[in-house]
Amino acid sequence: MPLLTLERNVLPAVRKMKEVEGLLNAPFSCFVLLGGHLSQIKPIVDMARGHGKDVLLHADLIDGLKNDEYAAEFLCQTIRPAGLISTRAGVIQRTKQNKLTAIQRLFLLDSDALERSYALVEKTQPDYIEVLPGIMPEIIAEVKERTGVPVIAGGLIRTEDHVRQALHAGASAVTTSRRELWTLTS
Repeated sequence: MPLLTLERNVLPAVRKMKEVEGLLNAPFSCFVLLGGHLSQIKPIVDMARGHGKDVLLHADLIDGLKNDEYAAEFLCQTIRPAGLISTRAGVIQRTKQNKLTAIQRLFLLDSDALERSYALVEKTQPDYIEVLPGIMPEIIAEVKERTGVPVIAGGLIRTEDHVRQALHAGASAVTTSRRELWTLTS
């Protein structure tokens, strides 16, 4: 059972402080922070927490921090977001050890990548899987069925129809940086 329950079907994904500030009084309990400079991360997470928001931090995209299990340890113990998103097994495992939500990001480019991803998920046992690109309803359904892990669809989500197709295929949520899609519900 995931540590963090996603209350909304669409999770805003932001990169800039101005975008974060725009979410502080919005009706979102959780959002994805797509990196940023290492010195900015803690103030952003603290500010969001002060407004009752959970931050899922994409560990692979933080400038000034190597993407490994030691970086994950630092993020989990010092920054304390609600969870980490990563493509790296060591980061996911360390996140779980620190009892934060662990989201394994998978880039599904072809059948071989899909099969390797199943082996990775079996090894890491994440709380969620983020499937990219998120515009493949059949693959979303297959990943959810085969792994038993809740799926988040992300990447190339550009329209309301993309959101609806991903959710209909079984995605627990969709991440998108497209502001016009943030207010959609299933």
